Amino acid sequence: MSNAYVIGHITVKDAKKWNEYRNQVPATLEPWGAELVLRGKLASILSGEHLHTDTVVIRFPSTKAIDDWYASPAYQALIPLRKKAAEIVLLSYDG
Repeated sequence: MSNAYVIGHITVKDAKKWNEYRNQVPATLEPWGAELVLRGKLASILSGEHLHTDTVVIRFPSTKAIDDWYASPAYQALIPLRKKAAEIVLLSYDG
């Protein structure tokens, strides 16, 4: 079985709320066997355009685990805070 990934492209609107959100996300990942791979700031754009300054990469055991995590009450409860904290594009990929 191959892994699946969530990649988030992020522009922070409110640093305090963003830190609050970021601190709560890891607990929502644990039940789904997910691992935070990268939280990083954009160093440079090598080709094309990219509108966001931050990126997150999270590894899951499957796309089903991604779907279940995203739909979970624990993560859904964080979405209002996420929307206040940052502009985010979340994508899922098969690995």
